[in-house]
Amino acid sequence: MYKLVHKCTQTRARAGVLKTAHGEIETPIFMPVGTQATVKALSSEELDTIGAQIILGNTYHLYLRPGCEVIEKFEGLHRFMNWPKPILTDSGGFQVFSLAKLSKISEQGYAFQSHLDGGARHLLTPEKAVEVQMTLNSDIMMCLDQCIAYPSDYAQAKQALELTTRWAGRCKTAWRAGGEKNHLFGIVQGGMYKDLRTESAAQITDIGFPGYAIGGLSVGEPKEMMMEMADHTLALLPSNQPRYIMGTGTPSDLVKLTAMGADMFDCVMPTRNARNGQLFTDTGTINISNAVHRRDTGPIEQGCTCYTCRNYSRAYLRHLFTAREILAHRLTTIHNLHFYLNLVKNMRMAIVKRDFEDFSKSFHSRQESSSEPAE
Repeated sequence: MYKLVHKCTQTRARAGVLKTAHGEIETPIFMPVGTQATVKALSSEELDTIGAQIILGNTYHLYLRPGCEVIEKFEGLHRFMNWPKPILTDSGGFQVFSLAKLSKISEQGYAFQSHLDGGARHLLTPEKAVEVQMTLNSDIMMCLDQCIAYPSDYAQAKQALELTTRWAGRCKTAWRAGGEKNHLFGIVQGGMYKDLRTESAAQITDIGFPGYAIGGLSVGEPKEMMMEMADHTLALLPSNQPRYIMGTGTPSDLVKLTAMGADMFDCVMPTRNARNGQLFTDTGTINISNAVHRRDTGPIEQGCTCYTCRNYSRAYLRHLFTAREILAHRLTTIHNLHFYLNLVKNMRMAIVKRDFEDFSKSFHSRQESSSEPAE
């Protein structure tokens, strides 16, 4: 499944190739979030044009709407949303934790009422999570895990990781019963406690999966703590399999986590921030709604090759936001995702060319020394 292409000698950064049923993925890679079988504001064709190699869908949302019986008619998400490349689906555990009404966790799974109508009752078990993801035909499926809030005490974190381990075993059994279709990733938990992260990593890798994810980060903890937990946990995961950091982060986060040995990332930040007018550039972020851009005839970023920067000015984009035109969301989303995808592409090139450390220092220097002019 995973082939190591090159490894940085000064950091743990690495370049690899991840093979799936719907194509190969060059790592490190950023995965745009398409929770409800769509990356907000963009078509599948536009995602392909900006260089997306793999996108995300979500089990919880797609199970509730449109439902497995609809997606089954299309033999999975790929034909349903006209996306021929790989798809990763989250198990839905975090969404039950954060969205569902009257949710209750037990050894059996998550019992909850839908956030859509608040009436229908559902039970998401480890077996059900795998079954739904097999119906979605996602190339990479995630085990059901228990999500905990920050802060959580030691006893809560230990209890959650132990339940996550037991659920992981049940997920693997269900996956095997289904013919080991596509790939199933195990998730490491343990809260903000290094010894529990070590324990969880040992238990999950002992069960054995085609790939591993680190969950329970970016849940409100200080950035320094998040990085410390990620660095500690990544070093515990097998070097011959892909490592996925779930739900993070900023461009600087991606560079730092890649240096620690992470291969895969997802985050709603580039798409959500785009819809709020915050745009990423090589020298920091800008808020396109600021008055300073009212007469600016230049693109979002000089030298950027995305469709938006090649065709539209800051002044026009600010006008679209001020007028609340829908086109604003599409054009800014194209730019932000292009920036993220170009960043991981350039990181990979730097790893292969043996100058990742210089790339990293230069990138952080540009990001930290820049600021948008005041209005």
